[in-house]
Amino acid sequence: MKMPAHIRSCKLYFYGLTMLLFCCTLLLLVSGKSGSFLALNSHHPFALNVFFINYTFIGDGIFAVCLIAIMFFFFKKKQEAYTLLLSFLISGIAVQVIKNLIDAPRPQLFFERGQYLHFIDGVTLANHHSFPSGHTTTAFAIATVFVLLSKKSNWQLAILLAAAMVGYSRIYLAQHFLLDVIIGAAIGTGCGILAVYLNANAQALPLFFLKLKRIKRNDSFPSPSSVQPV
Repeated sequence: MKMPAHIRSCKLYFYGLTMLLFCCTLLLLVSGKSGSFLALNSHHPFALNVFFINYTFIGDGIFAVCLIAIMFFFFKKKQEAYTLLLSFLISGIAVQVIKNLIDAPRPQLFFERGQYLHFIDGVTLANHHSFPSGHTTTAFAIATVFVLLSKKSNWQLAILLAAAMVGYSRIYLAQHFLLDVIIGAAIGTGCGILAVYLNANAQALPLFFLKLKRIKRNDSFPSPSSVQPV
């Protein structure tokens, strides 16, 4: 069992992702949770407000389901649609489990009144389950699947940028902290890789477990030749 051969052509995406996560982690370590959030939210022009209010929807579950349906019914890309669905389900379950276990406060609840002044009118803000960012996780799960299944390397950085902007939109809209986005991107990427692996080995996995079952059965029942007479 192995990943598709063209995974080796995804170096641009994964190198870029590694550098992005490294820089974000460095900023988080230097500035801290509050400082990194405030540093990334110092500029809020009206045009960007409108843009990110709409762009963040790319990481929404409804968008993911619609995208999967389009891939399946319109483009007739059934295997790709199955893989996207698998990555969406795995990442969604992982995020919800972590959210409910940790229940970290979101920026609106975390900051004291007057400490942060860039909350955007018309944006409904949640108070709990900040860690990790579900939108970011979904965006990177979808992006990773697209990159791994595509044979065109010239789209890799564009796809990475599109997913990264979803992550930034969550900070810009004061829904999440930088740490939430970093972990969300890591979880989404891992779930995307796992989904592609499982789909690529969908036929080999049952055979693998069948062989394990046969081996255990043979080990539990000794052969007649190994039984010594009393």
